[in-house]
Amino acid sequence: MRLPDYLRTSTFRLAVSFAVMFAISVLLLFAFIYWQTALYETVRIDRFLVSDAALIARQPTQEVYRAVSLRNLGDLHRITYAALFDGEGRLLVGNLAAVPPELSLDGRAHALEWLPASANNLDVGAARVVGRRLLSGDVLVVGRNVDALVTLSNIVWRALELGVIPALILAIAAGAFVSWRAQQRVKTVHQAAERILFGDLRERLPVRGTADDFDRLSHSVNLMLDEIGRLIPSVKEAGTDIAHDLRAPLARLRTRLERGKETASSHDDLRDLADSAVAELDRALAVITTLLRIAEIESGRAHADATPFELGALVEEVGQIYQPLAEDAGLVLDISAEAKMAITAHRDLMLEAIANLAQNAIKFTPPGGHVRLAALATPEGPVVRVGDTGPGIPPAARGRIFERFYRLDPDHEQEGSGLGLSLVAAITKFHGFAVTVDSAEPGSVFTILCRPQEPLAAASG
Repeated sequence: MRLPDYLRTSTFRLAVSFAVMFAISVLLLFAFIYWQTALYETVRIDRFLVSDAALIARQPTQEVYRAVSLRNLGDLHRITYAALFDGEGRLLVGNLAAVPPELSLDGRAHALEWLPASANNLDVGAARVVGRRLLSGDVLVVGRNVDALVTLSNIVWRALELGVIPALILAIAAGAFVSWRAQQRVKTVHQAAERILFGDLRERLPVRGTADDFDRLSHSVNLMLDEIGRLIPSVKEAGTDIAHDLRAPLARLRTRLERGKETASSHDDLRDLADSAVAELDRALAVITTLLRIAEIESGRAHADATPFELGALVEEVGQIYQPLAEDAGLVLDISAEAKMAITAHRDLMLEAIANLAQNAIKFTPPGGHVRLAALATPEGPVVRVGDTGPGIPPAARGRIFERFYRLDPDHEQEGSGLGLSLVAAITKFHGFAVTVDSAEPGSVFTILCRPQEPLAAASG
């Protein structure tokens, strides 16, 4: 017969394991308590019997008779045994019929399961007995009934039997209930997961608000689903944008090749046609290369080692590279860098990010404007700022400019692929840095916030 699902779960097995461990621990605990109690009582009785036998043995013969008789007369509960025998084993006085044959006459306490009773003492059970031979040759035997300890042992073990079984049953029942509850939650999670699997990406795993393990797991999965839900439209849009951006240069290339085939009449015309085709192919390859570069950085496969370097020197290097380009565009390029400000990062990647921001600033700033490159120390950490006096970025678009292929001019009048800022965002995220954009009135200012670093001297050892 197939067991219910909740009885075959790990929760139920764990509950049964705990129940068995609990039962064993209770048994061991009670056994230890009983053992200590019985041991203490046995030692107490043995000490009493040994000292009592030694006390009687030190007395004269007549006093020995009297002491044995008094112990029997004062035993109202008939649990004390005292007898005196002659050298031949004949009873002289006392409530035992004979010397127990297995009793050693060494003055020590011994456990006996029975005692030969006299005619007036028939209720003889388990006892602790001391036997010793007196100087007169007589044999003294004193003992005490320990049936109470045996009875206590039976009571304890019976209580354990009656207590452990219900405890086991209760623990198993509790485990089954807990397993059933967990199975119900797993079932709801499984049903939600199936709906998500079949395409309902708006579905989320249930969260009860109890902050338990199930809730934390469901919350983490829901965050993952939110990110997946955000990325899927981006991937679809990126695919459309890739097709659009690649189709335009390829279409221009095809048109030029067809026209050149019909109109080219000299070797120079064919050379110009080939140069134009190569330029269009370079633009298409640049888009593909940038996409691959972004994917490589986002996946953490960038082949570079993080090293400490001076951030100001890197900004100055970028400024020197783009100074001629700014002059050709009729712009003023201001560079300012604070010395002794180090970060630990991938230098080539950071150079690429700052260069992209500088190139964008130069491209979108009209002639006569200013472009500013600066490396600054702030309480939050070292920052790189790239500002311009261009047309600026509308507030509504600032949240999207770092998306792939997003461009402010929908007609694509400005040259570019719309991937430069996406590459900057990928590089900063790869380092754990942050990039923001704000209005400069006029123009815009981009800020790369680097995590706090040690000074350059300390960082470089």
